[in-house]
Amino acid sequence: MTDNLKQKIFLLASLFFLLLPLHNACAQSFVAGQKVNFFIDQNYDFLQRDRISAVLQTISDNAYFYVDEQWWNLLSKEEQEKINESIKNLGQEFSSKIYPTLISTFGLEWRPGIDNDTRITILIHPMQEEAGGYFAEKDEYPRLAITSSNEREMVYLNSEYINTAYLKSFLAHEFTHLITFNQKDKTRGLSEDIWLNESRAEYAPTLCGYDLIYEGSNLQRRVKNFLGNPGDPLAEWQNISSDYGAINLFTQYLVDHYGVKILSDSLQSTKIGIASLDYALNRNNFKENFSQVFTDWTIAVLINDCDVGIKYCYLSQNLKNVRIIPQINILPSGGRSTLTIANATKNWAGNWYKIIGGKGLLKLSFIGNKSGVFKVPYIVKGLDGVYTVGFLSLGVLQQGEISIKDFGTEKNALFLIPTLQDKDSEFGREPFYSFSWSVSILENQDNGNTEEVNRLLAVIDNLKKQIAEILAQNGQSAGQCAITSNLFLGMENNAEVMCLQRFLKLQGPDVYPEGLVTSNFRSLTRQAVIRFQQKYISEILTPAGLSAGTGFVGERTRAKISQLW
Repeated sequence: MTDNLKQKIFLLASLFFLLLPLHNACAQSFVAGQKVNFFIDQNYDFLQRDRISAVLQTISDNAYFYVDEQWWNLLSKEEQEKINESIKNLGQEFSSKIYPTLISTFGLEWRPGIDNDTRITILIHPMQEEAGGYFAEKDEYPRLAITSSNEREMVYLNSEYINTAYLKSFLAHEFTHLITFNQKDKTRGLSEDIWLNESRAEYAPTLCGYDLIYEGSNLQRRVKNFLGNPGDPLAEWQNISSDYGAINLFTQYLVDHYGVKILSDSLQSTKIGIASLDYALNRNNFKENFSQVFTDWTIAVLINDCDVGIKYCYLSQNLKNVRIIPQINILPSGGRSTLTIANATKNWAGNWYKIIGGKGLLKLSFIGNKSGVFKVPYIVKGLDGVYTVGFLSLGVLQQGEISIKDFGTEKNALFLIPTLQDKDSEFGREPFYSFSWSVSILENQDNGNTEEVNRLLAVIDNLKKQIAEILAQNGQSAGQCAITSNLFLGMENNAEVMCLQRFLKLQGPDVYPEGLVTSNFRSLTRQAVIRFQQKYISEILTPAGLSAGTGFVGERTRAKISQLW
């Protein structure tokens, strides 16, 4: 929705209430047991309905709590009593903690708002299991402009979590979206970047103290989401679990080191997205900009060690053990050798590599797509376990190199973290930019050990033979192979994963633009599987009750692959 259209709609809303004062919701009488028809989002609803009848269960100081009538009537009397108690407790929690904490940090929601009522509406109905709740911006506009508007300040919560501790976190998250709408859309006529809008909402449970006890918290859930796919692009929003994991773990780091005012000042600025965070960092007298904060974060999630540098760790005790597992690359332990890796990445996505093996002078060379802007921190780990952080100096052609002496003797590991950082707004489905790096052992510090060199060469020859046999057994030479097992993120050196990658490559750049065939199931393969599942959503996802690809190659995905191949 364009800014001009939003302004016109708000003007229409103002005239609507001036001309029709009887529409004022405050003139209505609200009592428990009343029924109201609501529009809902069928993409979230468990039964894919677009409207329901709901019953008003509880009125708290700040909110009306409605429940889906159809769902409510299926419950036993004991279940209804238990849920009623949970809702009353949630209402008290909203009034005493969530509401005052969030408005004191981020500012007010639209109050009294489109319904001219100081209370917000909270509608509880069954949703897809992975959804905690949602906020629908359309409800903030008059029905004359958007026919499916509920004309209320309202949020929606998943009844699946009604008796769990998660519900408080979900309400804090969704209420933050209500605040953001008022502070950005209504007050300043701006639409916040989705990823940053979600980042503030993801931090809201932590701000309210709901993540202090880590076990069973929303934070623990997001750590699992992040570690499952740490390379998820921060600013590209597809509304999948790894999106939430990445923005939560980044925002935890941002507030850890720079304070929650970075979030609130950026919200109340006349800028959006990365530009608003740069504004807030500068306003609070920090020398770092968003690019530097993001780069430091990519180092922190790898080593998470405050002894290396205060910016290279989480300060939160709940996150002190969070570390991603980098892609490991091994050089032969003797003789001259070279390893080259080619890959592709998106803006603001992490890529982590670990290089071990080899003895002598190690040379690292990096080449990035010259139409992009890369940052490449590297970390050298000594035999004593001490990390040393450095940064490659890249020229305008996005190329750079360094040499490391005594690799394999004094230093036993090199970590490389290339990231693309050349876009700060208007994020959508982002393109991939290629990059490559190579490491070479130029000098062997154990030249006399010819026996070890010959042994390694023999091992390499044997591995080549085994690979050739595996390829032949799986029909690689014939251009087709069978996939009979479930495939998922993290699998390595797997012949069926190699088959999957060959198949995805044949689907073209719309599905698998990188076209890498490595036998390792990593983030690029997972994204390609998601695109394939979305392409055939009616055959793969819809029968399973899913609306978005998962990246998990299960029975339905394998069946479609078999049909096409």
